[in-house]
Amino acid sequence: SLIYSTNLLFCLSLQLLVNCSDLLRFITYLNSTRTNCRNRPIDLVFIIDSSRSVRPAEFEKAKEFLVDMVDSLAIGSDATRVGLVNYASTVQIEFLLNTYSDKSHVKQALARVEPLASGTMTGMAIKTAMDKAFTIEAGARAGSASIAKVAIIVTDGRPQDKVEEVSASARAAGIEIYAVGVDRADVASLRLMASQPYDDHVFYVETYGVIEKLTSKFRETLCEEMRSEITEDACMCEAQIVFQKKVQSTIQDMFWGLKATETRCLEKMCLSCSDTPDT
Repeated sequence: SLIYSTNLLFCLSLQLLVNCSDLLRFITYLNSTRTNCRNRPIDLVFIIDSSRSVRPAEFEKAKEFLVDMVDSLAIGSDATRVGLVNYASTVQIEFLLNTYSDKSHVKQALARVEPLASGTMTGMAIKTAMDKAFTIEAGARAGSASIAKVAIIVTDGRPQDKVEEVSASARAAGIEIYAVGVDRADVASLRLMASQPYDDHVFYVETYGVIEKLTSKFRETLCEEMRSEITEDACMCEAQIVFQKKVQSTIQDMFWGLKATETRCLEKMCLSCSDTPDT
């Protein structure tokens, strides 16, 4: 009957609303998980090449890239901490992990960094970062296994010192190394410095003018790295199973409800046909 069909559609609508509500709650849960992934604290040290081969305008582009990276992270004493090692033939620590505790001050400090000129002592810079920037005194949270230590090296040349051994020592100390090469950078040297797999840790761009395109790539890469450290959430698995069962149940109920409505409509039509007098 029409009343039955209306009631059926009303009930199905209510079921859809309930399941839509479940879906929205589930999506909210997933989004919160993704947000936690992006905002999970790390100890991040930039190691930036400012040798003579990096022109002033190019150095500014490199700094813009670092600012974009900082903008994509949650910065704070209880969130991600950022330090900067500047190098050429000498190495200079511009600021440590515990120097600034908010994003605006980190960005202001990046804007003030000046190139050092001449030489490319990348190995010395990595050793300085390991010995002086990733220490508890410098603000590294060495006591927490859940907080990753990450170094991002940006260089446009071939190292003038040995990088293989010192990079291996840094990696053995738990520092995840990403190597970004620009223009004349030696890709083989980048691979000697970087952690593995190389596809996730070695990047190359033709010029400093396009280095900013790596920002989103780094955001994704760091997020995936953090996800891999998080054990599977039992609550999330349970939520997925419950949600899937609800969807299956609702679809089945809708199918059989509509099937019953179709049958009743056909029966009503047949009765109407049989009640029609012959002409």
